[in-house]
Amino acid sequence: MGKFVINTRKNGEFQFNLKASNGQIILSSEGYSTRSACENGVESVKKNAPDDSRYERRTTESGKFRFNLKAGNGQVIGTSESYESESGRDNGIESVKKNAPDAEVIIED
Repeated sequence: MGKFVINTRKNGEFQFNLKASNGQIILSSEGYSTRSACENGVESVKKNAPDDSRYERRTTESGKFRFNLKAGNGQVIGTSESYESESGRDNGIESVKKNAPDAEVIIED
């Protein structure tokens, strides 16, 4: 089962990473000014992850593949790592759909 790990960046902002059961990061957030806002971001990912229409599939300028998960208002709530192939990216999306809804939340300080 996946897990969300919330930690504090060097600049004091809070960030979450969604990790698959193998420990690989499959989705990362932007920085949040408060832990509460970061926790709200986690809840938004849990809610929106199962909906395929919330995923924006992208190709980078260097030809790698990424995706963003967006909330209902269109705001990006999580960004993937870069993948070498389109199928890798699509597998990443499926992993978020599978892992996010029931993932536990761990707070690291």
